[in-house]
Amino acid sequence: MLETQDKLSHDFKEEAKRHGFSPVGIARIPGSNRIKMRTAALQRWLDAGYHGDMRWMEAPRRQSIQTLLKDVQSVLVVGLNYYIDAKISDPDKLLVARYAWGNDYHKVLEKRLKKLGRWLEQRKANCKWKICVDSSPLLEKAWAEEAGIGWIGKNSNLIDKKHGSWMVLGYLLCTEALTPDKPSTPLCGNCQKCIEACPTHAITEPFVVNAQKCLAYHNIENRNPKLPENIEKSMGKWIAGCDICQDVCPWNHQTMVSSKDPDVQPHEWVLNLSKDKILAWDDETWKKKLKNSALKRIKPWMWRRNAKLGNKAVNCTKLEK
Repeated sequence: MLETQDKLSHDFKEEAKRHGFSPVGIARIPGSNRIKMRTAALQRWLDAGYHGDMRWMEAPRRQSIQTLLKDVQSVLVVGLNYYIDAKISDPDKLLVARYAWGNDYHKVLEKRLKKLGRWLEQRKANCKWKICVDSSPLLEKAWAEEAGIGWIGKNSNLIDKKHGSWMVLGYLLCTEALTPDKPSTPLCGNCQKCIEACPTHAITEPFVVNAQKCLAYHNIENRNPKLPENIEKSMGKWIAGCDICQDVCPWNHQTMVSSKDPDVQPHEWVLNLSKDKILAWDDETWKKKLKNSALKRIKPWMWRRNAKLGNKAVNCTKLEK
């Protein structure tokens, strides 16, 4: 009995859910006109220099998913909820963006997506597949929107009705023709809370973020010993990433599902960072702390730089519901 496209697509998504992913959706290549619109928007963003020193964003392959896998026909897009209902009320504690509280999500996503690829191989022996995470040259949020798992908000984060924007994204490209889901409909309406809350005005207009004004860009990517003066004054307690534009989003103010997934549970040291600890830890201690963390991009000397600035807090945000 031949397996139908709809049956395979349904089972594939159910298998993804069994690996802890939610939401899950499928998009077909080349996608709708919105992919062309998002691709053009990416080029305008690059032309404006808003990507700063992130030269990898310029990769031509990012603007053509067909270059990532020969004969690609479909892409499975998955979200992994990383929201943990934890509170940091100690005013002396320094803050790390929620996505980095647990294990390195790149490795978590890759490991689980590989299992999905092998599952697909068993059902379709001739199917070729490739996994991608946010380190891959893929127009990731646009394809997530196309697959119906959320819409791109005005702060450029992907938002889902159930999980808000607290999720990381993974992709499995394949040569099998799968049944696509309906693309998401944007639901931000007239809300501009994220734009208004950004202390450095990095969201220059709805859906456009100038990385060179973004706190997270500077405390993670900026390799200069001294950060721009406006960034230093605005960083507050955020020494690794920044969740300000997510904390104020109404879609993140609903009753959120606190993830029980072991891979996203916070490392103890992440929730208990202080300036004194950071300055006291030597490079070897940092190596051990960061062994299974997505924060390895922040070198020990950068942690120390950021911690010193954290003492100038003017924008401390308590991570409370």
